[in-house]
Amino acid sequence: MKKHIFIFAASALFFVSCGTVQSIIKSSFPYTATLVIPASSATGTTLTATSQGNSFDQNFAKNGNNGAQVSDVHIVSAKMVATIPSDFNIGNLVSAKIYMAKANGDGEVLVASRTDIGSNSGNNIVLDIDNTHFLDELVREKSVRIKMVYQLRNKISLDASLRVVLGITADPTK
Repeated sequence: MKKHIFIFAASALFFVSCGTVQSIIKSSFPYTATLVIPASSATGTTLTATSQGNSFDQNFAKNGNNGAQVSDVHIVSAKMVATIPSDFNIGNLVSAKIYMAKANGDGEVLVASRTDIGSNSGNNIVLDIDNTHFLDELVREKSVRIKMVYQLRNKISLDASLRVVLGITADPTK
């Protein structure tokens, strides 16, 4: 009898905490995207780079998982890291704004930016987050698009790949 009560209690706890578990999982694995700045990019003009965003849990709300059990999904951190070349100075950028949207571009929201990138910033920077928008619908999409709108300070001689890492958090649905 005690064994049956334990199994029942464990099962009940599992089903009640699914939203919390999904919240923890989504908080632990950020969205990433690699954005390429072509060497042919002009300085002093507004330019755009786009890429598909990836996360550890790409199928957040599909095939019977518990994506509907979380809400209030928002950005908690954002950074940009040079990957190719690894010593690329992100200070070659004057500014960068990062947007997240559905794969077709619908529902685009600003999630991070940096308007004061120093000329000697090095190969990684922390971005200022914009957590005024909830991203519940976007993270449930099969695919998301990450877009960077930027301005170059200096002409670059090689294509540069920058990895954007967007940390998110979610709360269990009440």
